[in-house]
Amino acid sequence: MSAAWPPEGACPPARDRREAPLRGKHLPRRLLILASAALVAACTSSHQDLRQWMAEQGKNAKGRLDPLPTIRPYEPFTYNAFDLPDPFKPRKVEVSKAGKLAPDVTRRREPLESFPLESLAMVGTIEKGKALYALVKTPEKDIYQVRQGNYMGQNYGVIIGISDTDIKLKELVQDGAGDWTERSSALNLLPSEVKGSKR
Repeated sequence: MSAAWPPEGACPPARDRREAPLRGKHLPRRLLILASAALVAACTSSHQDLRQWMAEQGKNAKGRLDPLPTIRPYEPFTYNAFDLPDPFKPRKVEVSKAGKLAPDVTRRREPLESFPLESLAMVGTIEKGKALYALVKTPEKDIYQVRQGNYMGQNYGVIIGISDTDIKLKELVQDGAGDWTERSSALNLLPSEVKGSKR
């Protein structure tokens, strides 16, 4: 009768001792796979809830478009004002055939004609002999003496009278048709100068 191998109490063969630790190494990997599968299943179910909620919310949503604006048919404009002067072109001073009211373009311009009349100020008067002169201040604070017959402003304004309180002028202005007309203007003494003269 032969004896059993290996004998009772003896160690297992070397191959069995090597395989035993290797089997234990597969256990964590299986646990990782199971955990990943559970996580994917949880995410899928949560996304399914989100999709269901979005579908329910979209049932009552209705789009609204504004109506298209009404397009009016194009109506061409006929320009018939060819005989009027072009407002975008500078005008040239021309002597009209009527001739009397047109300004003298050959006359030498005076210093105060470089300024608009509203930018000038009367600040006083002085007498020289029997002539009364007005004192006019420019925007540059310069003072000029003027008398009857001098020109002021940019509308060919000629002085026709001087008093203690104002300067009277006659200006020439051109209308839309190119005709010249006369206009009366006045340059009053500054209020501060009037108060000073009363003192």
